[in-house]
Amino acid sequence: MLHHSHPYPVYKPSGLPWLGDVPTHWEMRRLRTVADMRVSNVDKYARDGEIPVRLCNYVDVYKNDRIRQGMAFMKATATHAEVERFRLERDDVLITKDSETWNDIGVPALVAGTDDDLVCGYHLALLRPFKEILGPYLARNLQTTGIAYQFHVRANGVTRFGLTHSSIQFVRIPLPPLAEQRAIVRYLDHADRRIGRYVAAKRKLIALMEEEKQAVVSRAVTRGLDPNVRLKSSGVEWLGDVPEHWEVRRLRHLVEGKLIYGANAAAEYNNPDWPRYLRITDFDPGGRLRSDSFRSLPPDIAKDYLVQPGDLLLARSGATVGKAFLVPPTARGMCHAGYLIRARAQRSLIDSRYLFTFTQSAAFAQWKNSTFIIATIQNISAERYADLSLPVPALLEQSQILGFLDKATAEVEAAIARARRQIELLQEYRTKLIADVVTGKLDVREAAAQLPDEADDQDQMEESGPLTDGIDEDTYDAEESAEELVMESEVTA
Repeated sequence: MLHHSHPYPVYKPSGLPWLGDVPTHWEMRRLRTVADMRVSNVDKYARDGEIPVRLCNYVDVYKNDRIRQGMAFMKATATHAEVERFRLERDDVLITKDSETWNDIGVPALVAGTDDDLVCGYHLALLRPFKEILGPYLARNLQTTGIAYQFHVRANGVTRFGLTHSSIQFVRIPLPPLAEQRAIVRYLDHADRRIGRYVAAKRKLIALMEEEKQAVVSRAVTRGLDPNVRLKSSGVEWLGDVPEHWEVRRLRHLVEGKLIYGANAAAEYNNPDWPRYLRITDFDPGGRLRSDSFRSLPPDIAKDYLVQPGDLLLARSGATVGKAFLVPPTARGMCHAGYLIRARAQRSLIDSRYLFTFTQSAAFAQWKNSTFIIATIQNISAERYADLSLPVPALLEQSQILGFLDKATAEVEAAIARARRQIELLQEYRTKLIADVVTGKLDVREAAAQLPDEADDQDQMEESGPLTDGIDEDTYDAEESAEELVMESEVTA
C-alpha cells in the first residue's frame, strides 16, 4: 500500500485560488525564475551543409512521460548554433507549445536519456532547470491539472492554440527545498513503478482475452455455426475455405453507393449547434463513442460527410489504420473526419453489425497485414477497402451468427470492460496522487525514506500517460497489491 502520507503540520496561503494553501516552508515561484526556457525553431527538413541530428518532436513528447535514448526519433539537420542551443540534456523538461486543441498544450516530458545528436524539435519549449529545482520534480509539477489550467487560460488562438514565451514563463509553481523535492520524486517514481506493473499485467490480460474473442468471431464469420457444413474454396488466399452456400463478395458490392472520405477541416470549432466532427480519438478502445470531447464543423462543410447510425467508419492511416468503428444510434447529425472512410451497408445484402463483426476477425487482420505489404506504407485507401472480399451468408444466417456471438462473447467482453475500467481508475488515482503530493496536500517525506532501494533507471518508468512498465516475475504479486490501489482510487476519485 502507498501509505505513511499525511498533511503537513502548518500551511500558508499560496496566493492562487486553484491551489489554496501550501506548506509554510515552501515558496511560490514563476517558471522564469527556476528554469531557462528555449523555444525551438528546428524543423523536420534536411539541408545541405547542416549537421545531421535526430529530432525529439511534438508527438514524442505528447505520447511519452519520458524521453529516452532508445526511442525512434526523426532524422533531420540543424545548424551548429541550433545544435548548441537545443541539444537535449538529461533532466531537461519539454512541453508542447502549440496544438489544434487547447487541452493538448503544456503537456510535459522529462528527458531521462539523451545523445549528442538529439535536439528539441519545432512546436516545443525546452525548460532547463536552474540549481534550485530538480528536472524530475518540475516535470511532475507540470503534469498537474492546476499547472495545465494556467497554460490553458493564457493560450492564444481560436482555431489553433499556442503559448507565448511570456505565458510559459509567467506560470507559478510551488517549490519545496531540494531535499524534499528528491523525496517527492522518489515517492512518485515508486508509485509509478507499482501502478505500471499492474497496468502492464492488465493490458496483457486484455490482449489475451481479445485474442480469445477474435478466435470465436473468426470461426463464426468464416465458417458459420454448423461444424459439419460443406466447404468450398473462397478463391482468396488469406480467407481460405468458406461454407459452400455462402457468397464471396467485394465490399464495394455490399455498400450503398461508394465509400466516402471524411471532411478535411482546416479548422474545428466548438459550436454545439453545428454537426459534431467525429475523429478516431472520439472512440474509446472498445469502439464506443466518447461523450467528453466536442468538436464541430459549419453545416455547409459538414453536410457532405454526415453519418447515420449503423455506418461503418474505417481508419485509413496512422496508428489505428484498419480499425473499424460502428456509428451508434446516438450519433445522429454528426460528420466524420478526413482520415476516416464511411461505408454504409446495403440492408438487403448485409447487416451493418455483421459487417462490423467481420472487421474484428483474424481474417480481416490478415487482410490488413497483406495490404500493408502491398502498399509498403500503413495507409488503406477507399479503393483498397472497396476491394476487400467478404464471405457473406444470407441475412437470416447473419442474424443467427450475431445472436450466437452476443452470447458467446458476452462474458469475455465484460471481463475486458472491467479490466479497462480498473486501468482507468488507476490512472485517475495516479493523477490525483501526483497533484496532492507536488502541491503539498500530502507530506511523503517519511514514506519516501521508508521505501526500499530501487534502481534509479528511468527507462523502467512509465512510457506514456497509461503506464507501460514491463511485467516481471512478480506479476501476480503486482496484480494482487494493485487491487488495493484500485480500491484506493475508487475511494479517492
